[in-house]
Amino acid sequence: MYLENSMTNKTSLPIIILVILFWGSSIADGARLYPPLRTQTSDITALPPFSTEGICNSLVKTQGYACEEHLVTTVDGYVLSVPRIPVGRSRGPRGNRPPVLLQHGLFMDGITWLLLPPSQSLAFLLADNGFDVWIANTRGTQYSRRHISLPTNSSDYWNWSWDELVAYDLPATFEYVHNQTGQKLHYIGHSQGTLIALAALSKDQLLNMLRSAALLSPIAYVSQMTSPLAKNAADNFFAEYLYKLGIFEFSLRGDAVIQFLKDMCKKPGIDCTNLLTTFTGPNCCLSPSIVNIFLDHEPQSTATKNMIHLSQMIRQGTIAMFDYMNIDENTKHYGQPTPPVYDMTRIPNSLPLYLSYGGADALSDAKDVGRLLDILEDHDGDKLVVQYRNDYAHADYVMGENAKRDIYEPLISFFKLQ
Repeated sequence: MYLENSMTNKTSLPIIILVILFWGSSIADGARLYPPLRTQTSDITALPPFSTEGICNSLVKTQGYACEEHLVTTVDGYVLSVPRIPVGRSRGPRGNRPPVLLQHGLFMDGITWLLLPPSQSLAFLLADNGFDVWIANTRGTQYSRRHISLPTNSSDYWNWSWDELVAYDLPATFEYVHNQTGQKLHYIGHSQGTLIALAALSKDQLLNMLRSAALLSPIAYVSQMTSPLAKNAADNFFAEYLYKLGIFEFSLRGDAVIQFLKDMCKKPGIDCTNLLTTFTGPNCCLSPSIVNIFLDHEPQSTATKNMIHLSQMIRQGTIAMFDYMNIDENTKHYGQPTPPVYDMTRIPNSLPLYLSYGGADALSDAKDVGRLLDILEDHDGDKLVVQYRNDYAHADYVMGENAKRDIYEPLISFFKLQ
């Protein structure tokens, strides 16, 4: 089933900090090497921590909703925050409300789903529509910045890419919610949150605990992305360069990345007042106030190794595990000279899927999404809903003031049918 809208109104907003998500510069070929990780203190500048109050107290209970803070420990020792909104604002019995897990994208955290006013935020809308809402926070983000033994300023703590999110974070969170509720889950991912879900499903993970999945700005293939900033960084091996310098935590608030931003803004033809559009595509539906709210809480750190992995995807056009660029290292990790591919054809045709993508999205490009949809062409017709918004770009899906009407209400209706 395909849902389409051909609105073309587009606006852009000034926001400088987002450019450095993938920014690169001219870097020597030597930066393409992958030095081995060392257990040492990272060279990144110590930064003031974000609020440790927790999502429940800071953003949910203040809006009149019940909220519980839960902690999930992964097999490899990362302690993840997973707040829960068990009922809507009107409260009422908890009963057997269907659980929904919300998974944010890169450089974001669970606050992604709470940035808009309560009447428009997806997490609150789901709770008010009878769902039991669970909000994931990926390792390394402000509320999941703990480990049972590793200090967060060590290279070992940041020795992961999205492969580990697939292998550890997602299964641990799924199992915890499934055990707590005794029910299969609905899943909603945005951007990187879709990537890790698709990768897990291709490996037959999660299926025994999954009821349906909604993928917003789906990321499986990224070779066609039109963002010049993302392409430039990948092509110039920017993340590899930082890794070689011993910067294992990739922070948009760190001195090294900020300096690259300053240098970039001095270049001819670069308009640093319009970088959100340059990076994500022209978002149709963001209000200026939402950007200020965003900057109160975001962006979050990720691992430099994760940035390298994403850059490999852009350059190589594949969805595969991390490439150590060395036959011996790949053989050591995978038992073969090249990284295993996540095979999208293995996603079960009977799994209910809701995909929504935008024609203005410079990161989840329509051509890349089309490649995924070609693979899903044999999916059961009554189990696949594809929504195309030609006016939507990457940030509209989580911060757009029209997202409730355009995206969230159809998505919730889809869940209620499963």
